[in-house]
Amino acid sequence: MLKAALFFALLALVLGVLGFGGAAGAAWGIAKILFFIALALAALFLILGFTIYRKVK
Repeated sequence: MLKAALFFALLALVLGVLGFGGAAGAAWGIAKILFFIALALAALFLILGFTIYRKVK
Protein backbone atom coordinates (compact mmCIF):
# COMPACT_ATOMS: atom_id res chain seq x y z
CA MET A 1 0.00 0.00 0.00
CA LEU A 2 2.91 2.32 0.68
CA LYS A 3 4.29 1.54 -2.77
CA ALA A 4 1.02 2.65 -4.31
CA ALA A 5 1.03 5.83 -2.22
CA LEU A 6 4.58 6.58 -3.34
CA PHE A 7 3.62 5.88 -6.96
CA PHE A 8 0.69 8.31 -6.81
CA ALA A 9 2.82 10.95 -5.08
CA LEU A 10 5.45 10.73 -7.80
CA LEU A 11 2.74 10.75 -10.45
CA ALA A 12 1.32 13.92 -8.89
CA LEU A 13 4.74 15.52 -8.95
CA VAL A 14 5.27 14.70 -12.63
CA LEU A 15 1.77 15.82 -13.59
CA GLY A 16 2.24 19.05 -11.64
CA VAL A 17 5.48 19.80 -13.46
CA LEU A 18 3.82 19.10 -16.80
CA GLY A 19 0.97 21.47 -15.99
CA PHE A 20 -1.87 19.05 -15.37
CA GLY A 21 -3.01 20.60 -12.11
CA GLY A 22 -6.35 18.84 -11.80
CA ALA A 23 -4.93 15.38 -12.38
CA ALA A 24 -2.00 16.15 -10.08
CA GLY A 25 -4.39 17.16 -7.32
CA ALA A 26 -6.39 13.99 -7.75
CA ALA A 27 -3.27 11.82 -7.70
CA TRP A 28 -2.02 13.62 -4.59
CA GLY A 29 -5.37 13.07 -2.88
CA ILE A 30 -5.23 9.35 -3.64
CA ALA A 31 -1.64 9.21 -2.34
CA LYS A 32 -2.65 10.88 0.93
CA ILE A 33 -5.60 8.53 1.43
CA LEU A 34 -3.47 5.44 0.79
CA PHE A 35 -0.73 6.71 3.11
CA PHE A 36 -3.11 7.32 5.99
CA ILE A 37 -4.80 3.94 5.49
CA ALA A 38 -1.37 2.26 5.61
CA LEU A 39 -0.47 4.27 8.71
CA ALA A 40 -3.71 3.29 10.45
CA LEU A 41 -3.21 -0.39 9.58
CA ALA A 42 0.37 -0.31 10.87
CA ALA A 43 -0.79 1.23 14.15
CA LEU A 44 -3.60 -1.31 14.45
CA PHE A 45 -1.28 -4.27 13.88
CA LEU A 46 1.25 -2.83 16.32
CA ILE A 47 -1.39 -2.55 19.02
CA LEU A 48 -2.74 -6.02 18.26
CA GLY A 49 0.77 -7.43 18.32
CA PHE A 50 1.35 -6.13 21.83
CA THR A 51 -2.05 -7.18 23.18
CA ILE A 52 -4.13 -9.93 21.63
CA TYR A 53 -1.63 -11.93 19.59
CA ARG A 54 0.87 -12.16 22.42
CA LYS A 55 -1.66 -14.06 24.55
CA VAL A 56 -2.25 -16.71 21.87
CA LYS A 57 0.44 -19.40 22.15
